Amino acid sequence: MQRNIVRALAVLVAMACAVALSWAQNQSGKPPVAAAPAHAPDMASRDAIVRALYESISGPAGTRDWDRFRRLFIPEAQLIAAFKKKDASIGYKAMSVQGYIDGADKYFKEHGFFEREVSRKLESFGNIAQVFSTYESRETADGKPFERGINSILLLNDGSRWWVVTVYWQGESPDNPIPPRYLTKSDQ
Repeated sequence: MQRNIVRALAVLVAMACAVALSWAQNQSGKPPVAAAPAHAPDMASRDAIVRALYESISGPAGTRDWDRFRRLFIPEAQLIAAFKKKDASIGYKAMSVQGYIDGADKYFKEHGFFEREVSRKLESFGNIAQVFSTYESRETADGKPFERGINSILLLNDGSRWWVVTVYWQGESPDNPIPPRYLTKSDQ
């Protein structure tokens, strides 16, 4: 019994050391991904990175520039959809950047999809920003919107560029319309 306790403590100490080492190695506070020079303007400002986010998923049927899309995000980023389930409860689907690409790529190859920002509300402090971006989705660039909703986009500036940390969204529904304040003139 004492041998099992010693073995368990040794495992816990080893795990704690591994976590501490990993934490110490990442104390730069900067994501370990470099921006590609070709798309450096995408990360230069809050406006630019939000615009690049919309541009990178929008277009006619076909493959998107997923490398550009990936470069917008910190490595641990999450894309999370909130939605009403058939039983009327609220659910969510959380995805990594690659998980989003894997799911969306199949759809985008066969369908046009154009998402456009129609209003923006911005809150920021220091190096972080939260953007409530009201969107409209269309099948063609000038088509009628088939969906509206709000993207909650969390951003980080590491001192050299902006990063997307999370995109969390919910579509509008008859019982959950977009409030008027999120359809008015954008904040900058």
